[in-house]
Amino acid sequence: QVQLVESGGGVVQAGDSLRLSCVGSGRTFSSYPVGWFRQAPGKEREFVAAVSRYGVGTHYTDSMKGRVTISRDNAKNTVYLQMNSLKPEDTAVYYCAAATRGGWTKEAEYDYWGQGTQVTVSS
Repeated sequence: QVQLVESGGGVVQAGDSLRLSCVGSGRTFSSYPVGWFRQAPGKEREFVAAVSRYGVGTHYTDSMKGRVTISRDNAKNTVYLQMNSLKPEDTAVYYCAAATRGGWTKEAEYDYWGQGTQVTVSS
């Protein structure tokens, strides 16, 4: 069982930066890839970024590549999402999720989810 809690969301202006955090419970947190997803009002949830177990491998959605960086500190059971040059279209609820059954490139492979943190970017 893995529990995830996101934080760091808020209301910012276009061009600002935010760093989201995802704290995982359990000593096995470092065993799993972790991803960030987002869901804007009226839209389906979409992938943002993911990081492998030890933080060596990462991948990003094309729409945010160059503006986001995912990282993890397994000693703190925490995964971060640094977002820069935010745009109004980045407004969404951001979720972190852990992939515990193998694989980390598809949303269906993520089976533990946090409750989300709201990010609102004003123009």
